[in-house]
Amino acid sequence: MPAFSKITQRFTSDRKFSEILTGSAFALGGRVAATILALTASIITTRFYGAEAMGILAMVNSFLLLASIFTVLGTGTSILRLIPEHIVKHSITSAFRVYRKIQYLVVAVSLVCGILLFFSSGLLADKVFSKPHLSFFFALAAGFVVFKSLADLNTQAVRGMRLIRVFAFMQVLPSATMLVLLIAMTLLIPNPGNPVYAQLAALGGTAVVGAWIMDRAFRKKMRPDDAVHLMPLKEVMSISLPMLMTASMAFAIGQIGVILLGMFRPEREVGYYSVSVKVASLTIFALEAINTMAAPKFSELFHTGKMDELFHVARKSTRLIFWTTTPILLVLLVLGKPILGFIFGDEFTAAYLSMVFLVLGQFVNAVSGSTGHFMNMTGHQNALKNVILVTAISNVLLSLILIPYFGIEGAAFSAMVSQIFLNVYALMYIKKSYGKTIGYLPLLRWRVR
Repeated sequence: MPAFSKITQRFTSDRKFSEILTGSAFALGGRVAATILALTASIITTRFYGAEAMGILAMVNSFLLLASIFTVLGTGTSILRLIPEHIVKHSITSAFRVYRKIQYLVVAVSLVCGILLFFSSGLLADKVFSKPHLSFFFALAAGFVVFKSLADLNTQAVRGMRLIRVFAFMQVLPSATMLVLLIAMTLLIPNPGNPVYAQLAALGGTAVVGAWIMDRAFRKKMRPDDAVHLMPLKEVMSISLPMLMTASMAFAIGQIGVILLGMFRPEREVGYYSVSVKVASLTIFALEAINTMAAPKFSELFHTGKMDELFHVARKSTRLIFWTTTPILLVLLVLGKPILGFIFGDEFTAAYLSMVFLVLGQFVNAVSGSTGHFMNMTGHQNALKNVILVTAISNVLLSLILIPYFGIEGAAFSAMVSQIFLNVYALMYIKKSYGKTIGYLPLLRWRVR
């Protein structure tokens, strides 16, 4: 207990880190609530609709996620850099002009992409997934691409504005809306497609609410005499496109398992894998919460030349991630099988080994710290793009080899190897660039300064 108190005091007494710590607490609370709600929705799906319905929902979500990556065009990440940069260098009005320009672009691209996907949904379901009965769900999801894209953009813009309480709300909103709708549909109008319908409706609501929140947040702070730097769209895209490549390759690393399982294995196995991914993601609560505050803070410190403070904040963030992640990791490794069986049903214990691989990969991700955000916010987005490209290609090739023979375990092992390679390389790159890096693993007495 004294050792725990000493660790706690180190974090709470550090004024330079206080903004990250306070913001992360709100973000973590939102993330925990959102995950509990999402897991509850998953439990209802598996218990009332079965593993196949869970697999279909996972494939529809992957379909939307893949589409939104290309419709958001990397601006979901670049806006984390551009909003704080414009506020510091110019004004809140200047930041709003950039946000609005990006918003219009995303809507236009999303509408075109959604129309194309709607008309090609039958081809995708039949020729790519060999599951023609999914064409209706893909066509329906195509109509919600614009909402998915706007929801993602506005959620990141809220982070850029450092509206952390609002961000916590934005995290909870889609999961809460889906759960309420799913319960109502299950009780009133039972239908095998209810989980998908509830998910799509929740996305629509989140997009509309998020757009209203961002417009209101900007206009409350804008002044008529604000200095405005008109940033050309070409300049915005020169920053965003490398981040698009990063996001698309990160998708390949995180979601290729679901897509290839959907192509080679039955929906039931996709459902098992989807559950293992959800449970393994519990280990990165702290990482995602801290990233909420870390990314815009990294941008601010870098663009004001405060490099020592930047590394101080980055290192301390990683330490906090480690101490909050390790207990969850140990619980899942020791009790993962009974947890899966108790929560989702005995058949889902088949997902235990794949969950173990994913947990180990996420642990390396956590102890490495916010490497991706650090590189994106400090002008190294092209280097990050290159390593993620290599990682993604390797992951796809390894998955193509392993999944047909080993199923969900092959998908999870490929994801684990990719996470480890990506994070170790990123740490080495930061070390080479600055002479110090942000990893933290005290169990091996490894503390890179």
